[in-house]
Amino acid sequence: MIRFRRATAEDLPAIVALLADDDLGAAREDASLPLNQAYISAFAGIHADPNQLLAVAVRDQEILGCLQITFLPGLSRMGAWRGQIESVRIARAARGEGLGRQMFDWAIETCRARGCTLVQLTSDTARPEAHHFYESLGFTGSHTGFKLAL
Repeated sequence: MIRFRRATAEDLPAIVALLADDDLGAAREDASLPLNQAYISAFAGIHADPNQLLAVAVRDQEILGCLQITFLPGLSRMGAWRGQIESVRIARAARGEGLGRQMFDWAIETCRARGCTLVQLTSDTARPEAHHFYESLGFTGSHTGFKLAL
């Protein structure tokens, strides 16, 4: 049985390993131990912010997935709150088992429970399979995103 919960500091090595375990992540993450202090500092900031939720999917004490939800207040859409989902990863060995769909169902319900009227996400253009998956969940590619590396 899969259970979803807020991540703890003890989960951090497993989360970073998930982030590093794909073509894009391998080029930008460092899962070596001890963890880089930047991950520890980032986790502290996420954990301290009530509008951030770093969550893990766990089965039999093993972390099989992770995602982060940022709860964003806004003035547009009549003061609507949005749930921004990022850093979605499923362990390689658990892919194809429906865990991603379960994790998104949980995340969407979590956003709804927090009063969000919209859930949004961005996905790298190099992940066409992920785009098909998000569309199968009901997401639409309604906007074009831009980033500026600093």
